[in-house]
Amino acid sequence: MMTRDEIYQALKDILVKEFEVPEEELSLEANLYQDLDLDSIDAVDLVVKLQQLTGKKIQPNEFKSARTVADVIDALEQLVSDAA
Repeated sequence: MMTRDEIYQALKDILVKEFEVPEEELSLEANLYQDLDLDSIDAVDLVVKLQQLTGKKIQPNEFKSARTVADVIDALEQLVSDAA
């Protein structure tokens, strides 16, 4: 099972490598849409990458309310702990 720190590190790697988000802009409070310039298509791509990371099926509605990096980590943490 992944720890919160491992989830955050993996999420940062995905955002930097796949979405070209400057690493210095990443923080737990960073808003995915306003601060990191993701759009709805990016959000779908991010869900796909997170599914590959966790090996779990992620329902898009589980991420609809996620606005910040911390929200995504919370949702992923919930997902991996539910499956454990």
